Amino acid sequence: MKAVPRYFKLLWLGFRDLIASVGPVVFLVAGVLIAAYVYLQPQPPRSVTLATGPAGSADAEFGQRYAEALRANGITVVLKPTTGSVNNLALLRKGEVDAAFVRGGSADPVADSEAGLVSLGALYYEPLWIFYRLDAAQRIRNTPPRSPAARGPLPPEGAPFILGRPGDERKHGAIDSLADLRPLRVNVGQAGSGVPDIMARMLNANRIDAARMPLSQLDPSPATEALLGGMIDVEVMASAPQSPLVQRLLRSPGIGLLDLRQAEAYTRIFPFFSAVSLPRGIVDLAGDQPPQDVTMLAATVSLLTREDTHPALRQLFAQAAQTIHGGAHWFNGAREFPNTRTSELPVSAEGDRAINGTPPFWQRYLPFWASNLIERMWLVLGGLIVLLLPLSRVVPPLYTFRVRRRVFRWYARLREVEAKADAGEGRTPQQWQALLDELDQLDRVVDRIAVPLSYADELYALRHNIDTVRQRVRARQAAAPAAPAAAAAP
Repeated sequence: MKAVPRYFKLLWLGFRDLIASVGPVVFLVAGVLIAAYVYLQPQPPRSVTLATGPAGSADAEFGQRYAEALRANGITVVLKPTTGSVNNLALLRKGEVDAAFVRGGSADPVADSEAGLVSLGALYYEPLWIFYRLDAAQRIRNTPPRSPAARGPLPPEGAPFILGRPGDERKHGAIDSLADLRPLRVNVGQAGSGVPDIMARMLNANRIDAARMPLSQLDPSPATEALLGGMIDVEVMASAPQSPLVQRLLRSPGIGLLDLRQAEAYTRIFPFFSAVSLPRGIVDLAGDQPPQDVTMLAATVSLLTREDTHPALRQLFAQAAQTIHGGAHWFNGAREFPNTRTSELPVSAEGDRAINGTPPFWQRYLPFWASNLIERMWLVLGGLIVLLLPLSRVVPPLYTFRVRRRVFRWYARLREVEAKADAGEGRTPQQWQALLDELDQLDRVVDRIAVPLSYADELYALRHNIDTVRQRVRARQAAAPAAPAAAAAP
């Protein structure tokens, strides 16, 4: 029964020696890791603010999808409704939001880059929708009413008129240029959305004085109701086709969509624009709506962040963008977005890697917090591995020294007893017995020393040496009384 506790004692002592030997290395590594963690702050904040757009806009819908995507990684996205791109950009410049949807043409590539704004890539086309009432178009064309036979078959109930192709002007009084909007009541978009500024520049390019036009700046939802109610003639909005308001107007009877024949010219004057085509039948294949391709202008919307936004948050947004915007839509094919080609501001490393690179393999197997920790601290971890290579060579000698020191420390006392025995001339029998008692005590102490079995030879060697010294002391003790008698002989 005594062998079992002694066995566990040996195990404990061996483990203690190992911990004591490895301890300095562990403390050094832990200190470096803690210092690097505090300095680098690899784990992101648990909340991030995203500026979206007006209620009912595509940006507001996309904001909800980003919130759901980041929620899966434990990040709460606070959605901040705004009036549009200009408002979003202003909030981003002030640091009141961490990320924002911004339309091309709104940012200043030089000033905003110097201010620390970066892009995560262009996400999608945001067309400039110019919806108008057909009766207003007829009025400005001075087209007299005609009989149903003369007008030809009307579109089915609930289907929109998509106008602007050759012959349509004469049939339905369509308009196909901004110059035709001069006498109409036009809503140019909400202040802060950037659309009023774009429209002012486009009207100025047509030598139209916007101050002399009956313009309004209603929010998108009230403007849509005003257009359908006949209180305005034209509504201009910039939004992705996923917007509920856009979908509603495309399917509303009596509402036309301006087919801009001068789109290519506008792209030369305003480089942030691209000429896009709304394909025939994309709204309703069964109803063949629109009945022909419609040419429009579109700017790309980018997701902008600040350079001081945590890199892990930028990475999560960029990765979510691949899923949310990577499919085919009305104005682009699959995998055309997100891209870095049409971004006005420099693309961050996280956005470029997500769009054009390959994610590290560990992101496919590790949870977000672990993969992010490796991503942010890989340089520190690599440096520690390099540092541990030479440090690991110190551990075995240190362990050996600690175990052998438990045995070798008693050699100093044994040498003292041996030295006393060697200088023992004239000692009394009591002094010789004291040396033997000291050796017996040393033997008892050594008997209680526990060392790993691999070092038992050191312990047995010490006990053998103690016995050797004991024999020498006894031999000298036996010879000591005869010394005076030998000295008295003639």
